Parts: sequence; C-alpha cells; structure tokens
Amino acid sequence: MLNPWLGAKEDGSLPRPRKTGFWFALAALLLRPLLMLLTKRDWRGTEHIPREGGFIVAANHISYFDPIALGHFLYDNGRLPRYLAKSGLFTIPVLGSILRSMGQIPTYRGTKDAARSLRDAVAAVRRGECVIILPDGTITRDPDLWPMVGKTGVARVALTTGAPVIPIAQWGPQEVLSPYSKKLELLPRKTMRIKAGPPVDLSEFAGQELTGPVLRAATDKIVAAIVEQLEELRGEKAPPERYDMRKTGVPETGNPAKRQRGRR
Repeated sequence: MLNPWLGAKEDGSLPRPRKTGFWFALAALLLRPLLMLLTKRDWRGTEHIPREGGFIVAANHISYFDPIALGHFLYDNGRLPRYLAKSGLFTIPVLGSILRSMGQIPTYRGTKDAARSLRDAVAAVRRGECVIILPDGTITRDPDLWPMVGKTGVARVALTTGAPVIPIAQWGPQEVLSPYSKKLELLPRKTMRIKAGPPVDLSEFAGQELTGPVLRAATDKIVAAIVEQLEELRGEKAPPERYDMRKTGVPETGNPAKRQRGRR
C-alpha cells in the first residue's frame, strides 16, 4: 500500500518513477527483470533518499558494473539516476543520443571543457534531478577497493547548489565484474549490498568562498561519510589513510595493472 502523500511503501522504499521517458522506460523494462533474476539485493538506508527535489549522490566506484547496481537501487526507490559519464560515450552513434535523452551528463576530463560538466551537474540539481558523482573519478586504485582521496567536484556542486549530499556505499558489483575485467561472473548469484547514509552536514562551509582548502575539506568529509557506510557493509575498518594517486604516480585512466605490465 502507498502513502498518499510521500508515495512511499510501508517498508519505507519508494515506488518506481512514473515519468521516465522512453529510453529509461525501455532500459527498466529490459534490465530490471534480469537484475531481479540474476542478483540478490541487500539494500539499506532507503529512508535517506529524498522523495523530491534535487540532490547529489556521492558513491564509491569499484567496478564497471556498479553504475547498473546503483541505478537499480535509486530507480526502485523512486529516483531517476543522472550520471556524469565519459564524454567519449556521447560521440558513439545512437548511444550518444540515448544518453542525452536520458539526461546523462558528459564529463570532459583533462580538457578545457572540464568545467562544463560541473555547470551541467549544478543545472541538473537545480532542476530537481538526482545527480550521481563518484568522488574517486575512476575505479578505485586502492588495492583493497576502499575509496581514494576524492576529487573536489562533488563538493563544488554541493556547495554551489546547497543541495543535500547522500553518501552511498556499494559492495558486491566487483564480484559480478571485477575491476577492468570484461568477463561477467553472474553465477552463483551475487548480492548487491548498497547502503545510503543521512545527508552529509556541510553547514560549516556555507557562505564561504570556494577556495581549494574549503573544497578539499568538504570533499574529505563527504568521502568519510561514504567510507562509514562501506565499513558497515564490509564489516571491517578502512585504512586510516586514503589512497592518493598523486603520491603513487598511478595514472588516472585505464587499467593500472596493464600500464605497469607495459613498462616492463
């Protein structure tokens, strides 16, 4: 039975979005039954997903499969996910048009157009969208798949809009598709463990100029909230120090293991 005001189910989860558009509806029609059949779900903290209005999801990135798992989680809890996706995907015929029609946001990493992604993300949040930003910026390079030192774009969007930031941790997608692998491991069925936490309290940064130190401090607080959720999912403590690609010299793009083999 539905709550007539919030539209929430009795268990606190939300009905699936009604106005999805053609491509979202088609993707849900094709993918959701497969996901329900091929994966198990351990979803927690769904009460923290805003029922309406723009907000930011900040999540860890452990596999090429985790956008699918996270999208399933958000869709079944009443929100359409808007991802920041690599700009190259938008240049692929047909796929690029589909991504744009679904409201996905191209990122122009390492180019003069990089700021456009954040402007588009800000605009989407202000339109009332659910915008997903992965502070790692790439699949984590941490050997044990903990979140790394985060990129500050998530803090910039959050502090520019004043929208809530919901920290979400996921664990399980890497069992379906290990980092940088192209081989799906669907059987036996894997459990997608996803946990949303309460909004990150960024009130201490309100009204401050968005300087580097302010953005770094806000980002660190957001990443710490993701780690807190992930520690509960994994049942273990994260390392006291975040993995930092700048200190290790690991490249930000591509499979780092392949790069290392190529230098031998």
